[in-house]
Amino acid sequence: MNKTTLSLVVSTMLGAMAFSANAAQDWKDDAKDAWVDGKVETTLLLNTNLNSFDINTDVHAGKVILTGKVDSSIDKSLAGELVKSLDGVESVDNQLTVMMQQDDSKGSDLGDDLTDAKIAMIVKTRLLFSDDVAGSNINVDVKSGVVTLEGTVTSDAERDLVVAIAKNADDVDKVVDELSITDS
Repeated sequence: MNKTTLSLVVSTMLGAMAFSANAAQDWKDDAKDAWVDGKVETTLLLNTNLNSFDINTDVHAGKVILTGKVDSSIDKSLAGELVKSLDGVESVDNQLTVMMQQDDSKGSDLGDDLTDAKIAMIVKTRLLFSDDVAGSNINVDVKSGVVTLEGTVTSDAERDLVVAIAKNADDVDKVVDELSITDS
C-alpha cells in the first residue's frame, strides 16, 4: 500500500470515529432533553391550577421554552416556577401569553390569596419531587407570605431540607417550622 492510499484510509477511519463520537453525544443530549421534557409535561399535567393542554414545552440543552396561553399572570408565574424547580432544567424561557388580566378593582386580598396559593403549590410540588423528602407527610399552609410546615420527617437533616425548600420559594417572607421527627 502506498503512502497516499494509507493516509486516505487512516483519515477516513479517524473521521468516521470522530463522527460516531459526536453522534453518540448528540443522542445522549437529545435523550436527556426528552427526559426533562417528559418531567416538565408531567409536572404541568399534575398541577390542578393549570390547563396543561394549552401549554407547549420545548427543551434544548436543558433550556425549557414554555409557549401557549394561560388565564392569568399568576398561572404564568406558577408554570415557570414549577418548571424551574425540576432537576435537569438549566433555565426557563417563559413565553406564555396571559389571556385575562387581573382586575385590580377586586382589591389586594385577591392578589394576596393568589400569591399564597402559588407559594403553597410550588413548595408542595418541590417537596413531592424531592427524592430526599417524604413530601406526602408534610402539610404546607401559607397566609400572607408566611409558610407553616406541619407533619413528620425522619431526621434533623430532612427537616432542614424541607425548611430550605420552603424558604427558597419566591415571595416567601417567613417559614414556621412545626415539623416533628419520627423514628420510622
